[in-house]
Amino acid sequence: MSVAGQTTDLEVLTLCLGGEVFAIEASAVREILDPVPVTDVPGARAFVSGVINVRGKIVPLADLRVQFQMALTPPTLDTRIVVLEIELDGDLTIVGILADKVYEVTQIAAAALEEAPRIGMRWRPEFIRFIGKRRDEFIVVPDLNRVLN
Repeated sequence: MSVAGQTTDLEVLTLCLGGEVFAIEASAVREILDPVPVTDVPGARAFVSGVINVRGKIVPLADLRVQFQMALTPPTLDTRIVVLEIELDGDLTIVGILADKVYEVTQIAAAALEEAPRIGMRWRPEFIRFIGKRRDEFIVVPDLNRVLN
């Protein structure tokens, strides 16, 4: 068993947020979209910029950069929306998250996953599920349940 308690390799979608490489479990990814019009929701939490229409369904759109206290940047040609299906409070929920760029689906070896250190992190450690190492780069695997709740 690895330090993080993950016993199998983790299949992830890697993406860029604020110049950092993040990874979302591939099993949670439903689709990847080009940017679409966003409808603002008055009174919504700051990290949920609004809602989008995904195949006739109203889907909240979250910007993880807000939760991770990163600088917000305008969309570019590489900006994508990653549509996820995750369990929140016991219910399967569809949510979109903004990504500055989407890279690839890849494997992170279980042995390369470690729990986030409690000190020295620039983000709240409870938002980080694992830190993975692949080749010479660190990949942040966020705990989406905590980030989105």
